[in-house]
Amino acid sequence: MRRMFESTIHELAPTGVLRVGVAVGPAASPGWTVLDPATGEPRGVAVDLGRALAERTGVPCEIVRFGSSGEMTDALAAATIDVAFMPVDDERKRAVAFGPDYALGTSTYLVPAGSAIASIADVDRAGMRVGGVEATTTIRAARRSLSRAEVTGTTGADELLALLRDGELDAMALGRGSLTELAPLVPGSRILEGHFWATGTAIAVPKGRPAALEYASAFLEDAKADGSVQAAFDRARLTDASVAPPGSVS
Repeated sequence: MRRMFESTIHELAPTGVLRVGVAVGPAASPGWTVLDPATGEPRGVAVDLGRALAERTGVPCEIVRFGSSGEMTDALAAATIDVAFMPVDDERKRAVAFGPDYALGTSTYLVPAGSAIASIADVDRAGMRVGGVEATTTIRAARRSLSRAEVTGTTGADELLALLRDGELDAMALGRGSLTELAPLVPGSRILEGHFWATGTAIAVPKGRPAALEYASAFLEDAKADGSVQAAFDRARLTDASVAPPGSVS
């Protein structure tokens, strides 16, 4: 039994250190972290869960930063990190192995003050300039749903926010949780009702590591059941986030 456990941990953290990928942006969400102004280090749900997983396995934890979940997906697929927490879609499923969801969320648009856009349907018009973070599930969904608007990808949420503030975008596409945090930074802006994309945020490991995936999945289900995920939401002040039900898989 001990040998089997050691083999599983080696598969999960082959370097002897659990390398946890986190996406860092201007607003916290179940998948995004922010930089702590006091320490300059990432903080948020993914950091908390990654450290808890490392503690459970008994190996050191290394937090590896990325500017977007797309960059993080590429790193996980290349096995330069060992675990990450990110939204799920079919393209990502082809690149990495997902365990269960720990949060369920939707994506919509933020429009600036004075915008005539009143609904999600209004966004899909000729001449509309829509922005999203490149290689994310949200921008892929926006491109699928928009046939007339022009969609521009950015390297991260900071750049996206700057484009909206500078009047270079008519609408900004992100998860509703992130938009709730960012809206106060754009006075007079509005979050559109409804959503154009819904998915779960889940734990993921590189493909070809079945024992690691089973172990990580069991950890996450335990973390949902014992209140650890909710506690991480509370520490990040994610008042609108809710823990995914047991066994939820996107």
